[in-house]
Amino acid sequence: MKLRQRLTLFAVTIAATPLVLGGCTTERKSGGGPVQGRAVPPELTLTPSDRARDVPLSAEVGTTVKGGRISAVRITDDKGVQVTAEPREDGSAWVPSKPLQPQRTYTAEVTATGDAGKTTTRTTTFTTTPTSTKPAIASTLYFAHNRTYGTAMPVTVAFDPPIPKEARADVQRRLFVRTNPPQPGTWSWLDDGSQAYYRAPDFWRPGTTISVRAGLQGLPIGKDAVGDADRNATSTIGRQVSLEVDNATKQMSVKRDGKLIRKIPVSLGKPSTPTSSGNMVIMEKHQYATFDTRGEPNGGYVVDVEDAQRLTNGGEFIHGAPWSEGDQGKTNVSHGCTNVSAAAADWLMNVTQVGDLITFKGTEVRLQPGNGWTAWNVSWDEFVKGSALPVPAGLRPALAPVPHPGAVAGGSPAPAPSVTGD
Repeated sequence: MKLRQRLTLFAVTIAATPLVLGGCTTERKSGGGPVQGRAVPPELTLTPSDRARDVPLSAEVGTTVKGGRISAVRITDDKGVQVTAEPREDGSAWVPSKPLQPQRTYTAEVTATGDAGKTTTRTTTFTTTPTSTKPAIASTLYFAHNRTYGTAMPVTVAFDPPIPKEARADVQRRLFVRTNPPQPGTWSWLDDGSQAYYRAPDFWRPGTTISVRAGLQGLPIGKDAVGDADRNATSTIGRQVSLEVDNATKQMSVKRDGKLIRKIPVSLGKPSTPTSSGNMVIMEKHQYATFDTRGEPNGGYVVDVEDAQRLTNGGEFIHGAPWSEGDQGKTNVSHGCTNVSAAAADWLMNVTQVGDLITFKGTEVRLQPGNGWTAWNVSWDEFVKGSALPVPAGLRPALAPVPHPGAVAGGSPAPAPSVTGD
């Protein structure tokens, strides 16, 4: 099944506390060599190197300090305009809040202060590269601005063509996520490099604000490509809702904050077109949708449905199916979708959110990696194996993880332009 609608994306500026950045000054440092009993100023090294040319638009001001800490950073362009920047968590670099402009000259002045109050200031001036003629790898951020998502919502960035393995670490360094209150996580790549997911070891806490930046514009990706754009979004996690579907009983259990609030009879996929077992995430919600299976195996029909919620890229939905209400709770008759009554489907639309978890068990096939937002279809230990950068050892689930079906962390390509199934 394929739907004639893509997820809507919004670009915004991440809310952050900018540094005050301004004009450059000449290099300054304390004169004379170290004297026994006197404080020694810190050692400070900057990148890009002074007078560097053809610097990527994604450049950051790197700082290496020995014997002190960064106490001031000022960046200006060649017209004297101040540039805002934010530090990386490890203090290794200051990241401009927006991509630099092509063929422009920038000056960074950085001051480090030692424990005894001695300071060292360095400046570096560099010129950015012209607009690249290399092909740009298209990126898509599946995390919209100013939305309310469910507690299982992964941040997903998709790439076309996929990112080669040797370039994933550089790309991952430019994918930023902040949570308030803090709830750290990590990125994990699909094996083919077509998507990267971000999630925490445990589900998001209700009320958490998540700010995302995919700062890829002008980023060199391998030797032959660059990143296409700088994308931003900030949204909030809503109430905790989850759904559980058991093929043995043909019942859906709807839970809010871990408490059962309703049971709904269902009809799942018949044996020739079974529903997948595993942990899925609601991807889209549509009051009306058209399923078009012409040209598909076991298809050949067109049907309009109401209250449809997408669960997989392959076309598994929950939706109202008044034609199968006599079978719901008893027999599986669908082409892979989860059929519920018209009244139940309407009720569910008012209860669920994009990003809510839904678990299926007892069907004939398992959910395949990447068939939907499958980041929760694996254990945390499996998920972190997909990171291109080291993951802190202390980043662990609060409770002992329960093994999930599936083998690797996954993501979904963009929903295809038509829908199939029932």
